[in-house]
Amino acid sequence: MKSHAVRALRTCLAAMLAVALAGAAGAAGDETAALGRKVLAKWGPAVVSIRLTVKMRMSSEGRQVDEEESTQEIRGTVIDPSGLAVCSLAEADPSHIFAAMGQSQGYQWDVDITGVKMRLPDGKEIPAKVVLRDQDLDLAFIRPEKKPEQPLTAVDLKDAAEAQVLEEIVLVGRLGEAANRVSYVSLDRVSAIMQKPRKWYVPGIAGHGFEKGCPVFTPTGKIIGILLNRLVPSQGGGMGNGPNWVAVILPAADVAEVAQQAQ
Repeated sequence: MKSHAVRALRTCLAAMLAVALAGAAGAAGDETAALGRKVLAKWGPAVVSIRLTVKMRMSSEGRQVDEEESTQEIRGTVIDPSGLAVCSLAEADPSHIFAAMGQSQGYQWDVDITGVKMRLPDGKEIPAKVVLRDQDLDLAFIRPEKKPEQPLTAVDLKDAAEAQVLEEIVLVGRLGEAANRVSYVSLDRVSAIMQKPRKWYVPGIAGHGFEKGCPVFTPTGKIIGILLNRLVPSQGGGMGNGPNWVAVILPAADVAEVAQQAQ
């Protein structure tokens, strides 16, 4: 009888502990969600849509093989009230990706960005231009051709924070035309930290599917960095052996350092 009573007591205590832990986890989740909503409300307007008109030409042995012009829309983060925005170079100008895929076949890819427009959160479109590219860091900087009438909401790269492995992060983006380009948010965690050849944070599953060029914050709203691509050419040959890539978060300080040249 005593053994049955002890087992029953242990079962009861385990159930009480499970309920307490579930309640604590739920409370923590509610708190993180509330913080994430605040981050979205504050920094959602800093994420803009960038519409690019791109002309791509493929040639082989000096002869043009194909030419195509298309319009694409990507995301960028405004980092200065004057409208200077940062985005992923691979998303804006994929010429170096095509080069890595086709170089063993003797193909040459040329990509010309013939038109750029920034679409602000209120729907207004303003002409812009690409002012700086950094292929190694997957950075492209875009600036309006004319200074906006009103200062834009801009992420302050100097008010930054570092992150640790498994630390919670908040990704802020903007959906496409089918969703009326509303701003949206996702919660994730840092899954790894690369130190060579420089420091990058590697996001979790949510970050790998998130649009590049978007900002990443701590739950309290401090900027960690910009979500980009880390590209490494494949060592093999052939069109099937393109570049290897992984989603990474470039720290805000590194983005700010390159941005000084665009200023």
